[in-house]
Amino acid sequence: MSFFDSDVVRAEMTEISELQEDIYKNVFKFPSMDKEEKLFHVAMLERLLEKQRVLYTRLSLSDDPEAKVMKERIVESAAMMGLSKDVDMSTIFRNMSQMLDVMKSQIDKNEPG
Repeated sequence: MSFFDSDVVRAEMTEISELQEDIYKNVFKFPSMDKEEKLFHVAMLERLLEKQRVLYTRLSLSDDPEAKVMKERIVESAAMMGLSKDVDMSTIFRNMSQMLDVMKSQIDKNEPG
């Protein structure tokens, strides 16, 4: 069975797509959101990041040629955003998670509510 034929993988990819849609739909509203809305938005980002991390790990462990191609495309996309092709993606995920923690603490500190 192909990597992408797995019900689990397809469900994860669908959820990632839906989360991305919800996040992108509201990203420009972020500055005008109240504290609860901002924290909810960051929580969605955290969930998306975790889903992406799990999917990337699955891709990394798979021998499926299509999975390897998708993993390579992710690395190439990261390189287009200025990251080194040699960068460890787990480091990227960890750094992004830390940034979300900083965002949450800034929201807690600076937003009334």
